[in-house]
Amino acid sequence: MDILFEQGNHLVARFCDLVKEQHDSDGIQANQFVIRRGAKGALIDPGGDLTYTHLTIELSRHLNLSDLEYILASHQDPDIITSLPRWMLHSRCKVAVSKLWSRFLPHLVSGFVASRAGNERWHDRIVPLDDRGQVLSFAGGEIWALPAHFLHSCGNFSFYDPVSQILFSGDIGASLGGEEGEVTDFDAQLQSMEGFHRRYMGGNRACRLWVQMVRELNPAMIVPQHGGYFVSEAVKKRFLDWFEQLECGPDLLRHQDFQLPIDKA
Repeated sequence: MDILFEQGNHLVARFCDLVKEQHDSDGIQANQFVIRRGAKGALIDPGGDLTYTHLTIELSRHLNLSDLEYILASHQDPDIITSLPRWMLHSRCKVAVSKLWSRFLPHLVSGFVASRAGNERWHDRIVPLDDRGQVLSFAGGEIWALPAHFLHSCGNFSFYDPVSQILFSGDIGASLGGEEGEVTDFDAQLQSMEGFHRRYMGGNRACRLWVQMVRELNPAMIVPQHGGYFVSEAVKKRFLDWFEQLECGPDLLRHQDFQLPIDKA
């Protein structure tokens, strides 16, 4: 666990090795995050079964599950939110996710779990985020959900903590391999980022719009869901400049990528 920020009653922590240590051959490295303000907590992109047990153990050292106020899901992928049934059953948290994916979450929850989730219907605990973003009230403060659509999901959000000024960017900036702590050599990190971003991001227009928004925000840190994170002004600038110019997804498609599977033998 890494403490990314701690001041007064406000703590931000990153769990970065729960998959790697326990299931090295079963899943890719993923980061989970908690924001604790006073006794209340918000958990960002908690993952699935590979992380749930170990995450709850680590989390319990800093927070009572009964005080977990939010799960914030950047999008709908398995490494983001498939542990949802357990969190719904063992806490009273609300789940904030794009309105596009809030309709699909019931497919993750069995009738048994739903029946045990309490008198309140578990559907009422889902907060569908508007496409334009949303400010969530949290423990006397706020957490911002910022649009990041098509990067890489059609309903995708980055989350921002105004106290620590940390931007949780989801898959934007993610690396598969490379530095897993603070990135100090962007050129070296790029080798483990570029292929992923070219394949998974939804086009340069979305990249440019997101970068424009983030430059206005000017976060102290940009912290992705996989791999290392960006802190220094020089590295943040290199990352944003690169991402702003990136050709990716549909930008790279050519006629030969769509051909009938005709056997030419």
